[in-house]
Amino acid sequence: NLYKPVPGHFKDYIAIPKKNGYQSLHTTMFGPHGIIIEVQIRTEEMDMVAEAGIAAHWRYKSESEGLLKPPANTREWLREITEIQQSTGSSIEFLESVKVDLFPDEIYVFTPAGDIIVLPRGSSAVDFAYAVHSDVGNTCVNVKIDRRPSPLNSLLQNGQTIEVILNENARPRPSWLNFVVTNKVRVNIRHYLKNLQQEEAIVLGERLFARALAEHNKVVADIEKEDIKRLLESIHLDSLEELYVEIGLGERVAKLIVQNLLNFDDEELSKQDKKASNQSPLSIKGTEGILVNFAKCCNPIPGDPIIGIMTAGKGLVIHRGSCRNIDRKHAYKDKWISVSWSEEPGEEFVTEVRVESAHQRGMLATIANRIADAESNIENIIFDERDGTNITVTIQFAVKDRKHLAKIIRIIRSVPNVYKASRTRG
Repeated sequence: NLYKPVPGHFKDYIAIPKKNGYQSLHTTMFGPHGIIIEVQIRTEEMDMVAEAGIAAHWRYKSESEGLLKPPANTREWLREITEIQQSTGSSIEFLESVKVDLFPDEIYVFTPAGDIIVLPRGSSAVDFAYAVHSDVGNTCVNVKIDRRPSPLNSLLQNGQTIEVILNENARPRPSWLNFVVTNKVRVNIRHYLKNLQQEEAIVLGERLFARALAEHNKVVADIEKEDIKRLLESIHLDSLEELYVEIGLGERVAKLIVQNLLNFDDEELSKQDKKASNQSPLSIKGTEGILVNFAKCCNPIPGDPIIGIMTAGKGLVIHRGSCRNIDRKHAYKDKWISVSWSEEPGEEFVTEVRVESAHQRGMLATIANRIADAESNIENIIFDERDGTNITVTIQFAVKDRKHLAKIIRIIRSVPNVYKASRTRG
């Protein structure tokens, strides 16, 4: 009755409590002489939580009523903290994980069913997916925000309705760690990727080891157990599985391991190297995970001549044969792996096209629509040069193969006032 409220500054933490159990009504008003005053209205029990924390809340009125149960959202908050504590390796890592979540600036978004999900401000669609359920986060591929398709790194705003698009074959990507803000999500993604990396390293390492043996017309079953035991002892490993992991991670070269195992002399190795040049290359499907990566410098796509390079800790990195970043002096030739595309890669690949055009209103929108009509999704647009009359941009979008890319480049070139469109080089 005395003072006017400041519009948009009323917060109801009673209807939607904070994760840590805090409840109160906040309202900001213009006080005497225009001084801004914030008023917080809460019950004695709510004040006990606000001043002394949830432990004090459980003891509130304990003499007459016994221990009170904490609110459901508070129990959930404590459960999440316990999960983080169990997944972290040290007390310092645990502290770093939870201190950001203690007093977050929160937003409220909705599921399609109307359920409220509370997230820290700055959260992405991936944070939302994991907040619904860890399985939803692990298999999300896209989202709709207020019924509009949006990328997974989209920042969420208060009041939005989020629908998650799932694919049971999808899995978390390391790049998600660059934009998720919820520490529980970070821990989940890292834990999943760590286990996934181990599994993929074994599979990739086994393939590379078998291929290296095939160059000498042998398979693993041909090797005596005593020879394998001797090999493992010489490199201080306990099992073939551990060896596969190190080969898959690029820590050891399968060719050198096999040479050690078979004890070839220099003359024999020279003969075997000539035979090895005729061996079929390793087949790459494009659906591999974190241990078969496609180089960002040259963005290879099916149809490109490619080469694989084993990189310590990263596994097999696929480059275009013409990539400028490949060491032409062959300083690391023993790390090179002959690879080829499978007949059906079964995945879309990101590529880059540099476009030079007139600087006109709606030009980028026209190009984007043409690319969409060609059944491709734009991943990013980078402005290289821009002045009053001309514009040069690099457009990153997904294609199936070189034929698909050639079709899109022809379509872009057909847009009026586009001077040039060409694929970028590595």
